[in-house]
Amino acid sequence: MSLPPGPTQFPQALSPIVPYIRESDFAVRKPWNYPKRRLLDYLLVYIQEGTCRFWIDDVPYLFTPGQFCLVQPNRLLSLEGLTATVTPYLHFDLAYNSDRENSFPTRPGQIDLSAYQHLMQPDLLELFGIQVPVHVQPLNPTHVKEAMLQAIEITHLSDALAQLRIQHQMLDILMALLEPYHRAVAKTPSLNWMTSYLSNYLSEPISIRDMANRANLSVSRFSAIFKQRYGLPPHQYLMNLRINHSKELLTGTDLSHEAIAAYCGFADLHHFSKIFKQRTGSTPGDYRKSTQK
Repeated sequence: MSLPPGPTQFPQALSPIVPYIRESDFAVRKPWNYPKRRLLDYLLVYIQEGTCRFWIDDVPYLFTPGQFCLVQPNRLLSLEGLTATVTPYLHFDLAYNSDRENSFPTRPGQIDLSAYQHLMQPDLLELFGIQVPVHVQPLNPTHVKEAMLQAIEITHLSDALAQLRIQHQMLDILMALLEPYHRAVAKTPSLNWMTSYLSNYLSEPISIRDMANRANLSVSRFSAIFKQRYGLPPHQYLMNLRINHSKELLTGTDLSHEAIAAYCGFADLHHFSKIFKQRTGSTPGDYRKSTQK
């Protein structure tokens, strides 16, 4: 069976990506804590010295020197420096918002942000389709650290080109942070197109190899990803589609059982009747009669 190639899908951002640093500092502190709040924007923290414990959505994360913490918008956050610390940080937006200058780094106790939803930044999953952990691990942490420190310095300049330089630095940081997680996504192909593909070719004798070829995967790799995505092996999922479609045709049309068997991709009437009874407990004829009543 000759089938068209699989579609190429690209995540689309909700808004243009225009980085904007709202607040930044080098934050030299003795043991400290910052009570709960919920964020409107992004917070990137570099642990230069000391040990920190941050709680994000009530999950604790321990950070030591040389590590990065990325907290995304709408997360519930509390911070604690377990020792004296030096923690350069950036509060920033990624997606452009015309009201961005009215937004702000939230303060302790600001948990209900319903009045500020128009200022809430979309997270990285919404923007790029990428899952990025709190304990973010760039491939080149030294580069990210240096770019981050430079970005903090630039925000304190009155240079007319400072905003352009900041955007350049932030795009550099963003690319470095997202790259390892984008690679992980690219290694696990999306099968979001599979349902419509199977529906379009339901009357065809589709094999698992046909599906795997269209996804450009080996049969074993495809089967594993498919089951993880849909909760069933490919053959079982396809058979469910065929049975469900046959039910619709038995109920809503006057087509013969032979025609329905063909439309739903069964080899013949005998095969259709056998599988239908195994799956539903009744024959196609009995099912049609019961639904007509």
